[in-house]
Amino acid sequence: MVKSSYLSNVLLKGYCSYGIGGPAKFLVVAHSKDELMSHLLEAKKLNQKTIVIGKGSNCLFDDRGFDGLVIINRIQEIFWRNNQVIAGAGYSFSLLGIQASKKGYAGLEFASGIPGSVGGAVFMNAGAGKSETKDVLLEVEFLHENGETEVIKIDNLNFSYRMSPFQKMKGAILSATFKLTEDSNAKAFQEKLLAYRLETQPYKDKSCGCVFRNPEGDSAGRIIDSLGLKGLLIGGAKISETHANFFVNKDEAKASDILDLIAHVQLKAKENNINLEPEVWYIPFDDN
Repeated sequence: MVKSSYLSNVLLKGYCSYGIGGPAKFLVVAHSKDELMSHLLEAKKLNQKTIVIGKGSNCLFDDRGFDGLVIINRIQEIFWRNNQVIAGAGYSFSLLGIQASKKGYAGLEFASGIPGSVGGAVFMNAGAGKSETKDVLLEVEFLHENGETEVIKIDNLNFSYRMSPFQKMKGAILSATFKLTEDSNAKAFQEKLLAYRLETQPYKDKSCGCVFRNPEGDSAGRIIDSLGLKGLLIGGAKISETHANFFVNKDEAKASDILDLIAHVQLKAKENNINLEPEVWYIPFDDN
Protein backbone atom coordinates (compact mmCIF):
# COMPACT_ATOMS: atom_id res chain seq x y z
CA MET A 1 0.00 0.00 0.00
CA VAL A 2 1.60 3.29 -1.12
CA LYS A 3 1.29 6.57 0.77
CA SER A 4 -1.90 8.54 0.23
CA SER A 5 0.23 11.62 -0.55
CA TYR A 6 1.48 9.96 -3.73
CA LEU A 7 -0.13 11.08 -6.98
CA SER A 8 -0.76 8.44 -9.62
CA ASN A 9 -0.61 8.56 -13.40
CA VAL A 10 0.65 12.15 -13.52
CA LEU A 11 2.04 13.21 -16.89
CA LEU A 12 5.77 13.82 -16.58
CA LYS A 13 5.70 16.35 -19.42
CA GLY A 14 4.69 18.87 -16.77
CA TYR A 15 7.82 18.22 -14.68
CA CYS A 16 10.59 18.72 -17.24
CA SER A 17 11.75 21.54 -19.49
CA TYR A 18 11.23 19.41 -22.61
CA GLY A 19 7.48 19.17 -22.03
CA ILE A 20 7.70 15.49 -22.99
CA GLY A 21 6.82 12.35 -21.08
CA GLY A 22 4.02 9.93 -20.30
CA PRO A 23 2.52 9.20 -16.87
CA ALA A 24 4.45 8.27 -13.77
CA LYS A 25 3.03 5.32 -11.88
CA PHE A 26 3.48 7.43 -8.72
CA LEU A 27 4.79 10.94 -8.11
CA VAL A 28 5.45 12.96 -4.96
CA VAL A 29 7.07 16.30 -4.16
CA ALA A 30 9.60 16.46 -1.30
CA HIS A 31 10.01 19.90 0.30
CA SER A 32 12.43 18.88 3.05
CA LYS A 33 15.24 16.43 3.76
CA ASP A 34 13.01 14.46 6.13
CA GLU A 35 10.30 14.14 3.49
CA LEU A 36 12.77 12.97 0.87
CA MET A 37 14.24 10.41 3.26
CA SER A 38 10.77 9.13 4.13
CA HIS A 39 9.83 8.71 0.46
CA LEU A 40 13.06 6.93 -0.44
CA LEU A 41 12.76 4.50 2.47
CA GLU A 42 9.10 3.83 1.67
CA ALA A 43 9.94 3.07 -1.95
CA LYS A 44 12.75 0.73 -0.88
CA LYS A 45 10.42 -1.08 1.52
CA LEU A 46 7.86 -1.56 -1.25
CA ASN A 47 10.58 -2.50 -3.76
CA GLN A 48 9.39 0.36 -5.95
CA LYS A 49 11.64 1.66 -8.74
CA THR A 50 12.48 5.26 -7.90
CA ILE A 51 14.06 8.27 -9.54
CA VAL A 52 14.72 11.66 -7.96
CA ILE A 53 14.73 14.78 -10.14
CA GLY A 54 14.88 18.52 -9.60
CA LYS A 55 13.60 20.83 -12.32
CA GLY A 56 13.92 18.14 -14.98
CA SER A 57 15.93 20.45 -17.24
CA ASN A 58 18.18 17.70 -18.57
CA CYS A 59 15.62 14.88 -18.54
CA LEU A 60 13.94 13.13 -21.43
CA PHE A 61 11.14 10.92 -20.15
CA ASP A 62 9.80 8.02 -22.17
CA ASP A 63 6.48 8.40 -23.99
CA ARG A 64 5.11 5.62 -21.78
CA GLY A 65 6.21 7.50 -18.66
CA PHE A 66 7.94 5.84 -15.71
CA ASP A 67 6.89 2.56 -14.11
CA GLY A 68 7.73 3.55 -10.56
CA LEU A 69 7.96 6.48 -8.16
CA VAL A 70 9.22 9.88 -9.29
CA ILE A 71 10.31 12.13 -6.41
CA ILE A 72 10.52 15.83 -7.18
CA ASN A 73 13.27 17.35 -5.03
CA ARG A 74 12.12 20.80 -3.90
CA ILE A 75 14.49 21.29 -0.97
CA GLN A 76 15.12 25.01 -1.35
CA GLU A 77 16.74 26.14 1.87
CA ILE A 78 19.73 28.46 1.48
CA PHE A 79 22.36 29.78 3.89
CA TRP A 80 25.01 32.43 3.20
CA ARG A 81 28.06 32.47 5.43
CA ASN A 82 31.25 34.40 4.84
CA ASN A 83 32.52 33.34 1.40
CA GLN A 84 30.34 30.25 1.14
CA VAL A 85 26.75 29.42 0.29
CA ILE A 86 24.88 26.23 1.18
CA ALA A 87 21.91 25.58 -1.10
CA GLY A 88 19.27 22.87 -1.05
CA ALA A 89 19.32 20.50 -4.01
CA GLY A 90 15.98 21.82 -5.26
CA TYR A 91 17.14 25.44 -5.36
CA SER A 92 17.38 27.11 -8.78
CA PHE A 93 21.01 27.04 -9.94
CA SER A 94 20.45 30.03 -12.20
CA LEU A 95 18.91 32.07 -9.39
CA LEU A 96 21.81 31.12 -7.12
CA GLY A 97 24.25 32.50 -9.67
CA ILE A 98 22.31 35.75 -9.96
CA GLN A 99 21.99 36.18 -6.20
CA ALA A 100 25.66 35.46 -5.55
CA SER A 101 26.82 38.04 -8.08
CA LYS A 102 24.37 40.61 -6.69
CA LYS A 103 25.97 40.12 -3.29
CA GLY A 104 29.38 40.84 -4.83
CA TYR A 105 30.59 37.24 -4.97
CA ALA A 106 32.30 35.66 -7.97
CA GLY A 107 32.43 31.97 -8.84
CA LEU A 108 28.85 31.20 -9.81
CA GLU A 109 28.30 33.72 -12.59
CA PHE A 110 28.27 30.86 -15.12
CA ALA A 111 25.23 29.34 -13.36
CA SER A 112 23.07 32.25 -14.51
CA GLY A 113 20.97 30.94 -17.38
CA ILE A 114 21.51 27.25 -16.59
CA PRO A 115 17.89 26.18 -16.04
CA GLY A 116 18.43 23.27 -13.65
CA SER A 117 18.46 22.86 -9.89
CA VAL A 118 21.51 22.85 -7.62
CA GLY A 119 21.25 19.07 -7.28
CA GLY A 120 20.98 18.67 -11.04
CA ALA A 121 24.01 20.89 -11.60
CA VAL A 122 26.08 18.79 -9.20
CA PHE A 123 24.75 15.54 -10.65
CA MET A 124 25.68 16.54 -14.22
CA ASN A 125 28.67 18.74 -13.32
CA ALA A 126 26.87 21.43 -15.30
CA GLY A 127 28.92 24.15 -16.84
CA ALA A 128 29.17 26.92 -19.37
CA GLY A 129 32.18 28.25 -21.21
CA LYS A 130 35.26 27.19 -19.29
CA SER A 131 33.53 26.95 -15.89
CA GLU A 132 32.07 23.83 -14.29
CA THR A 133 30.14 23.17 -11.09
CA LYS A 134 33.05 21.22 -9.61
CA ASP A 135 35.26 24.31 -9.81
CA VAL A 136 33.37 26.04 -6.98
CA LEU A 137 32.01 23.02 -5.13
CA LEU A 138 33.25 22.34 -1.60
CA GLU A 139 31.06 19.48 -0.39
CA VAL A 140 27.81 17.64 -1.02
CA GLU A 141 25.30 16.31 1.46
CA PHE A 142 24.05 12.99 0.09
CA LEU A 143 21.22 10.73 1.19
CA HIS A 144 21.91 7.04 0.56
CA GLU A 145 19.02 4.73 -0.27
CA ASN A 146 19.30 3.08 3.16
CA GLY A 147 18.44 6.42 4.81
CA GLU A 148 21.97 7.34 5.91
CA THR A 149 23.23 10.84 5.14
CA GLU A 150 26.84 11.67 4.34
CA VAL A 151 28.70 14.91 3.78
CA ILE A 152 31.26 14.26 1.05
CA LYS A 153 34.16 16.66 0.47
CA ILE A 154 35.07 17.59 -3.11
CA ASP A 155 38.54 16.06 -2.56
CA ASN A 156 36.83 12.67 -2.27
CA LEU A 157 34.77 13.07 -5.44
CA ASN A 158 35.86 12.30 -8.98
CA PHE A 159 34.30 14.71 -11.46
CA SER A 160 34.91 15.03 -15.18
CA TYR A 161 33.28 16.80 -18.12
CA ARG A 162 29.48 16.57 -17.55
CA MET A 163 30.05 13.61 -15.26
CA SER A 164 29.89 13.12 -11.51
CA PRO A 165 30.13 10.07 -9.23
CA PHE A 166 26.50 10.66 -8.20
CA GLN A 167 25.38 9.32 -11.56
CA LYS A 168 26.33 5.85 -10.32
CA MET A 169 25.18 6.24 -6.71
CA LYS A 170 21.76 5.25 -5.37
CA GLY A 171 20.09 7.92 -3.30
CA ALA A 172 19.68 11.67 -3.65
CA ILE A 173 21.65 14.89 -3.32
CA LEU A 174 20.30 16.96 -0.43
CA SER A 175 22.44 20.10 -0.59
CA ALA A 176 25.71 21.51 -1.87
CA THR A 177 28.20 23.98 -0.44
CA PHE A 178 29.99 26.36 -2.82
CA LYS A 179 33.03 28.57 -2.28
CA LEU A 180 32.81 32.19 -3.41
CA THR A 181 35.23 35.08 -3.87
CA GLU A 182 34.49 38.73 -3.22
CA ASP A 183 34.51 40.62 -6.52
CA SER A 184 32.85 43.94 -7.29
CA ASN A 185 32.75 43.04 -11.00
CA ALA A 186 30.79 39.81 -10.49
CA LYS A 187 27.37 41.28 -11.29
CA ALA A 188 28.53 42.91 -14.52
CA PHE A 189 30.19 39.66 -15.65
CA GLN A 190 27.07 37.62 -14.78
CA GLU A 191 24.85 39.98 -16.78
CA LYS A 192 27.21 39.79 -19.75
CA LEU A 193 27.16 35.98 -19.71
CA LEU A 194 23.38 35.85 -19.46
CA ALA A 195 22.90 38.33 -22.29
CA TYR A 196 25.18 36.25 -24.52
CA ARG A 197 23.22 33.07 -23.80
CA LEU A 198 19.88 34.71 -24.44
CA GLU A 199 21.23 35.89 -27.79
CA THR A 200 22.83 32.61 -28.91
CA GLN A 201 20.52 29.94 -27.45
CA PRO A 202 16.80 29.23 -27.99
CA TYR A 203 15.64 29.98 -24.44
CA LYS A 204 12.00 30.51 -25.41
CA ASP A 205 11.71 27.00 -26.85
CA LYS A 206 11.17 23.80 -24.91
CA SER A 207 14.49 21.96 -24.76
CA CYS A 208 16.91 20.18 -22.43
CA GLY A 209 19.77 22.53 -23.23
CA CYS A 210 22.69 20.99 -25.09
CA VAL A 211 21.94 17.47 -26.34
CA PHE A 212 25.52 16.29 -26.95
CA ARG A 213 28.73 16.64 -24.99
CA ASN A 214 31.35 18.67 -26.80
CA PRO A 215 34.11 16.47 -28.23
CA GLU A 216 37.53 17.44 -26.92
CA GLY A 217 38.75 20.55 -28.67
CA ASP A 218 35.55 21.05 -30.64
CA SER A 219 31.90 22.07 -30.33
CA ALA A 220 28.99 19.70 -30.92
CA GLY A 221 26.93 22.65 -32.16
CA ARG A 222 29.57 23.56 -34.73
CA ILE A 223 29.80 19.94 -35.89
CA ILE A 224 26.03 19.56 -36.32
CA ASP A 225 25.88 22.88 -38.15
CA SER A 226 28.73 21.82 -40.46
CA LEU A 227 26.77 18.68 -41.34
CA GLY A 228 23.97 20.90 -42.64
CA LEU A 229 21.48 19.65 -40.07
CA LYS A 230 20.27 22.92 -38.57
CA GLY A 231 16.48 23.11 -38.81
CA LEU A 232 16.05 19.37 -39.40
CA LEU A 233 12.61 18.23 -38.24
CA ILE A 234 11.57 14.71 -37.20
CA GLY A 235 7.99 14.54 -35.98
CA GLY A 236 7.58 17.43 -33.56
CA ALA A 237 11.31 17.64 -32.72
CA LYS A 238 13.58 20.13 -34.43
CA ILE A 239 17.27 21.00 -34.41
CA SER A 240 17.29 24.65 -33.43
CA GLU A 241 18.34 27.15 -36.06
CA THR A 242 19.69 29.36 -33.26
CA HIS A 243 22.04 26.74 -31.78
CA ALA A 244 22.47 23.35 -33.46
CA ASN A 245 23.16 21.47 -30.21
CA PHE A 246 19.67 22.35 -28.95
CA PHE A 247 16.88 20.00 -30.06
CA VAL A 248 13.57 21.68 -29.36
CA ASN A 249 10.03 20.45 -28.82
CA LYS A 250 8.48 22.46 -31.62
CA ASP A 251 5.13 20.73 -32.12
CA GLU A 252 4.05 18.32 -29.36
CA ALA A 253 7.17 16.22 -29.88
CA LYS A 254 7.39 12.72 -28.49
CA ALA A 255 10.41 11.22 -26.79
CA SER A 256 10.75 8.93 -29.79
CA ASP A 257 11.09 12.00 -32.05
CA ILE A 258 13.97 13.35 -29.96
CA LEU A 259 15.64 9.93 -29.81
CA ASP A 260 15.28 9.51 -33.59
CA LEU A 261 16.80 12.94 -34.13
CA ILE A 262 19.70 12.08 -31.81
CA ALA A 263 20.30 8.79 -33.65
CA HIS A 264 20.18 10.53 -37.04
CA VAL A 265 22.74 13.15 -36.02
CA GLN A 266 25.01 10.49 -34.50
CA LEU A 267 24.86 8.51 -37.75
CA LYS A 268 25.73 11.52 -39.89
CA ALA A 269 28.57 12.43 -37.54
CA LYS A 270 29.84 8.84 -37.57
CA GLU A 271 29.98 8.97 -41.36
CA ASN A 272 32.51 11.76 -40.84
CA ASN A 273 34.45 9.78 -38.21
CA ILE A 274 33.04 11.87 -35.37
CA ASN A 275 31.56 10.33 -32.22
CA LEU A 276 28.87 12.41 -30.52
CA GLU A 277 27.88 11.33 -27.02
CA PRO A 278 24.48 12.43 -25.66
CA GLU A 279 24.42 14.68 -22.60
CA VAL A 280 20.64 14.55 -22.19
CA TRP A 281 19.55 12.09 -19.47
CA TYR A 282 17.05 9.69 -21.08
CA ILE A 283 14.86 7.97 -18.49
CA PRO A 284 13.19 4.82 -19.85
CA PHE A 285 9.85 3.49 -18.74
CA ASP A 286 11.33 0.63 -16.72
CA ASP A 287 14.54 2.30 -15.49
CA ASN A 288 16.36 0.46 -12.69
